[in-house]
Amino acid sequence: MIEINNLVKKYSNQTVLNANSLDIPSGQTFGLIGNNGAGKTTLFSCLLDLIKPTQGKVLNNGVDVSKSEDWKSFTTAFLDETFLIGYLMPEEYFHFIGELRGLSNGQVDSFLVQFEDFFNGEILGGKKYLRDLSKGNQKKAGIVAALIGEPKVIILDEPFANLDPTTQIRLKGIIKDLSKYKDTTILISSHDLQDVTEVCERIVLLEKGEIIRDIRTSSATLKELEAYFKTRIN
Repeated sequence: MIEINNLVKKYSNQTVLNANSLDIPSGQTFGLIGNNGAGKTTLFSCLLDLIKPTQGKVLNNGVDVSKSEDWKSFTTAFLDETFLIGYLMPEEYFHFIGELRGLSNGQVDSFLVQFEDFFNGEILGGKKYLRDLSKGNQKKAGIVAALIGEPKVIILDEPFANLDPTTQIRLKGIIKDLSKYKDTTILISSHDLQDVTEVCERIVLLEKGEIIRDIRTSSATLKELEAYFKTRIN
């Protein structure tokens, strides 16, 4: 589904991303981990054509993301609150996203019913603009908006950050449910090793923009990653 070929991003003389080759097959739940500055957000931004790589290319279902917008019809993402429209209320935002994806307001409302527990009474019907919600509630709204319309590719940057423990558990359940549908590819970045190992079947470790490890998740993965990061402590 996603192919990365010789992807490099430089700012002045500093290389922040150098991913030679990476293939993410359709239906895979893929985790991206690394310390701050490892290149996780840069990689996701290149996948979404938010920034242009210095060299290399990204193919999404065979489409070069820098040359065509066809991939946008089946790809969604939530990286941060800038993906929201702050002057809209959550319901208005969800309806707007639904309209972009060919859904009626009624279809969107029906879709949202399943997230009642995830929202915990703090998103819908509150008469608050998105910009006035807490960081955690903005994240809830952004994540659910990314799920509207049955996308084939979903990209989430630090989805567990700013969420309380109960909501994190609920989000893991949502991701696991999505992963049951083999044609949905989910990409997740996180600082939390346990969160990623719980929901991702494959994990790639970035350090200084380079792929250091590519791991098929197993019962030993968490300890392996913890041991690696312990060696990075100065």
